[in-house]
Amino acid sequence: MKATYKKYILNFKRPSGTSRGVLTTKETWFIILEEGENFGIGECGILRSLSIDDRPDYEEKLQWVCQNIHLGKDALWDALLEFPSIQFGVEQAFLSLQNKNAFELFPSEFTQGKQAIPINGLVWMGDESFMTTQIQEKIADGFQCIKMKIGAIDFDTEFKLLSSIRNKFSSEEIELRVDANGAFSPSEATYKLKQLATLNLHSIEQPIKQGNIVEMGALCAETPLPIALDEELIGVFTVTEKRELLQTIKPQYIILKPSLVGGFKGSQEWISLSEELKIGWWITSALESNVGLNAISQWTATLNNSMPQGLGTGSLYTNNIESPLTVKNGTLLYDINKKWDISPLKK
Repeated sequence: MKATYKKYILNFKRPSGTSRGVLTTKETWFIILEEGENFGIGECGILRSLSIDDRPDYEEKLQWVCQNIHLGKDALWDALLEFPSIQFGVEQAFLSLQNKNAFELFPSEFTQGKQAIPINGLVWMGDESFMTTQIQEKIADGFQCIKMKIGAIDFDTEFKLLSSIRNKFSSEEIELRVDANGAFSPSEATYKLKQLATLNLHSIEQPIKQGNIVEMGALCAETPLPIALDEELIGVFTVTEKRELLQTIKPQYIILKPSLVGGFKGSQEWISLSEELKIGWWITSALESNVGLNAISQWTATLNNSMPQGLGTGSLYTNNIESPLTVKNGTLLYDINKKWDISPLKK
């Protein structure tokens, strides 16, 4: 078996704002396996400044993986505990290699084009007019669940934007989620959560910065609005640590990004613990190309979670890998009439 890796820079169609800054490009890496006539590919979707494996030795670790690919998926996963995005890339690459179709990792009605996955429409941070335009586009595109990133402009303006949606659409017509990306200070969080709760929102992701375990636990205990942990899960490696975090904070939901929490295996550990502790969960992509998004979506389709998932990031880039993944009427579909084109990776 031959293993190689390749760096690829994805270019955003338009700058995309988060509380950590505005993104214009996204770096990603691919692990490519070849064995006889068989081909496998996996994406290591690192998010600089957020991923726990944003380290100077990242590429060196990819080289090590390719040199030791003979160890196999399970042994490599264990050895890569501090590199969750590479764990995920390795899982994908081996699953891809095993199948006749390198892009069908989890055969299901989804990959047959018979089942769609409901997803949320993502509204990026920006000025009021930009965010208003995005909201109008998402509603026109048939999304029944909208997720709005907040924390970049002043709270009153963001609250007004959310109110404008709620004044036109009830919570039965449009489900609203917000993602603060840790933008609130612990001292102001309770007040802002009370304000947001008046709009019948579904939930808020990561209202305060990760690592404030005591403060987050106190918020979750008294919040009028369900709280979902996101960044809080990053860098929590063992099952024991995961259980301790969930039992301490007791969130209403957790959000799983396989690239950030150790791929399918790492995510499944979180899911098993959450279900044991009666905590809700859903899956979200982390700005991967269509290669990683495809793997996440196919796996998600096997989990039978009826909630809208966060898988609508495939259309963000000008140079994404062409794939059958298609967003239609607020759902993600696998259009079997469309083909994969990985020629950009061969340049």
